[in-house]
Amino acid sequence: MKELLPEIRERRAYRAMSDKPVPDKVVSRIMEAAVLAPSCFNNQPWRFIVVREAGVLGRVKEHLSSGNYWAKAAPLIVAVCTRADFDCQLSAGRDYAFFDTGMSVANMLLQGVREGLYTHPIAGFSPLPIKEILQVPEDVTLLTLVIFGYPGETLALNEKHQEAEASGRQRRAIDGNVAYDRWPGSWV
Repeated sequence: MKELLPEIRERRAYRAMSDKPVPDKVVSRIMEAAVLAPSCFNNQPWRFIVVREAGVLGRVKEHLSSGNYWAKAAPLIVAVCTRADFDCQLSAGRDYAFFDTGMSVANMLLQGVREGLYTHPIAGFSPLPIKEILQVPEDVTLLTLVIFGYPGETLALNEKHQEAEASGRQRRAIDGNVAYDRWPGSWV
């Protein structure tokens, strides 16, 4: 009998990261996994900026929200960018660039877990100064930053995050997200 990939079960938004550098060959496999994702008409709308040079990394980290203080230890951040017209733009607002880029990030996260890394996408950052630092064009969307690092010490985290690191994984019951044949009246 087939089972879920262990990386799917293991991946969580851990925060206790060490500053141990991620080897080039590991970064290459993570990025290869990302670009092998499917996309509408094979348009591959994702654009990734791998940030690991100390000076640039430090400047990017200055623009993380205070709640993402833990990410300042990470040795690797990937800036995930796209633009709606990089991919299929279909009726009813179905701009596939964002969907396809999300699938690519999922590949990246799972490969990172396979490599023994914590992988944590974040939304808490100031996009405009980071776009300026990374020279991202104004019309391109900086969707997320993905933080990568080897497991580190939980003592570096605040009390709330220490508890979260040790807690079990929380998910809704499957029927809270999955229905068959029609939208259930119980969904909001």
